[in-house]
Amino acid sequence: MSTEIKAPTFPESVADGTVATWHKQPGEACSADELIVDIETDKVVLEVVAPADGVLKEIVKGEGDTVLSEEVIATFEAGAAAEAPPPAASAPATETAAAPAAEVTTDADKIGPAARKLIDENGLDASQIKGTGKNGGITKEDVQNFLKNKPAAAPAAAAPAAAAPALNVPVGERTEKRVPMTRLRATIAKRLVEAQQNAAMLTTYNEVNMKPVMELRKQYKDLFEKVHGGTRLGFMSFFVKAATEALKRFPAVNASIDGNDMVYHGYQDIGVAVSTDRGLMVPVLRDTDSMSLAEVEGTIADFGKRGREGKLGMDDMQGGTFTITNGGVFGSLMSTPILNPPQTAILGMHKIQERPMAVNGQVEILPMMYLALSYDHRMIDGKEAVQFLVTIKDLLEDPARMLLDV
Repeated sequence: MSTEIKAPTFPESVADGTVATWHKQPGEACSADELIVDIETDKVVLEVVAPADGVLKEIVKGEGDTVLSEEVIATFEAGAAAEAPPPAASAPATETAAAPAAEVTTDADKIGPAARKLIDENGLDASQIKGTGKNGGITKEDVQNFLKNKPAAAPAAAAPAAAAPALNVPVGERTEKRVPMTRLRATIAKRLVEAQQNAAMLTTYNEVNMKPVMELRKQYKDLFEKVHGGTRLGFMSFFVKAATEALKRFPAVNASIDGNDMVYHGYQDIGVAVSTDRGLMVPVLRDTDSMSLAEVEGTIADFGKRGREGKLGMDDMQGGTFTITNGGVFGSLMSTPILNPPQTAILGMHKIQERPMAVNGQVEILPMMYLALSYDHRMIDGKEAVQFLVTIKDLLEDPARMLLDV
């Protein structure tokens, strides 16, 4: 008995989605809860799984198609077995040589939607691609492997002397690849442009001596990991706790703008930017004032793992009153972070680098980090922004103050 497979129910803030990748093709067997298709929305990639053991019968919405909430995207037959290839009929001896060629031709025609899309985009000849899928079908991975191992084009034959002179073009291969922007990437781009156009954004900078935090971490990291079940003590938890304390002291930095209203939040929900293959995502730590360092580190590690696996959900990324982004993990020494609307401020962390610093009239080599606070001047005055950043600096340079609340 066939049943309908529908797109997930999208939240009110999401109008529609795009079919990203079909992991199963018609006729393929599926196990219950096995991933069959990814649907990309403006905010996250949603996974649709098989409702039971059975076979995917028909794909209604192909890759790249737009789907609405709960729209039918495929049909599924529970309890059915995968379609087997028809048995080969005995052939006369004179036809034996032709049979293998016929099989190759048939297999080459079995091309999945994702594979077909790649073949068309790159102008490839499907008959040259060896299929490793079911019954010799060509999969997306087969096309990708073919592109990686594709031999360079043979040099053109020498032109006769009477031919027109060759154009003055650079020697070597000059390839181009045009790939449609994903829905998630397009939304990120749109929001970043809107943030710059609709806010009076300024950035203030400071620097922090990371030696006290680094020494504290070095002293307790092994014990911390042992006591907290393998959770590692990183730097981000110190920044989250310092930012939480600073947000309590400067409520305007923890606020948001809604039309002509300024909304002051009585809680601290801090978003932590996570880089994934699909783009930048900002899952949110809820009520950070009540979280311990171990809870912060454990939750961030879980965000990173699920982000790489494409399993961050809508609920993980909605809301947030403040954001922290760490370009230092990629080597950035200084940058200007862009606001994450409707929030009014974002903190940028950067690379820790040893520099000579004047300390009590003496030159010392210290591990320093530049901090950047971008803020909406409509909501936050320059004085508040500077004092907020100085508060974070003071708390990090004397971590005991966070514990003593001074």
